[in-house]
Amino acid sequence: MTLEEVMERLAEMGTEQTKKTFLRHGAREPLFGVKVGDMKKLVKYIKKDQQLVLALYNTGNYDAMYLAGLSVNPKLLNKTTLQDWVEKAYWHGLAEYTVAWAAAESNFALELAREWIEADEETIAVCGWSTYANYISISKDDDLDLDEIRGLLNRVENTIHSERNRVRYVMNTFVICAGSYVKPLHEEALRVASAIGKVQVNVGNTACKVPVAEDYIQKVEQKGKIGVKKKTCIC
Repeated sequence: MTLEEVMERLAEMGTEQTKKTFLRHGAREPLFGVKVGDMKKLVKYIKKDQQLVLALYNTGNYDAMYLAGLSVNPKLLNKTTLQDWVEKAYWHGLAEYTVAWAAAESNFALELAREWIEADEETIAVCGWSTYANYISISKDDDLDLDEIRGLLNRVENTIHSERNRVRYVMNTFVICAGSYVKPLHEEALRVASAIGKVQVNVGNTACKVPVAEDYIQKVEQKGKIGVKKKTCIC
């Protein structure tokens, strides 16, 4: 498929209702309002053409950018492209998900996560925390720097309530991922989750809720799923 053909298909799939929902959550024009389930029908045609993936992201159209994230082969992404992607991720829907997923499965996951976490720009810091959280969810415990993760958990405990709005959200997610996916850190993450309690995040005029980390981790524990990794974080 060509870029023009993909954009035409996305335009046909879009609905005004979905578009309004995305705009309410923080997306901006241009976009068509395509449901992710419908969008996934195009992935098999695009995955074979990574140049097309890059072209889709560079359109600046939210639906095309999200589709690029679903279709990308993260191992083919270099640091320059990932940096370009995070700088173009103008809202948390792209920063927390599309770019973070791709970065987490790239060859530069930890390097970029560490760098982005320290960024002054909120969306980039958001992407850094989300990248690390997603990396945790797909990586073997033996491949993780447990001391570094402990340090980040300590940082969350001490700073989360004074952090920027969406950074609070992804810090909370980081605690959930550490407690759910990293068996050796389960108890420590659960303690931190209890200490931070309910995290307040302004989610705008949406029905979104911030999960209570302690409750979430305990539910994973009750299901006997602590330490069970995901095959991929791209979805």
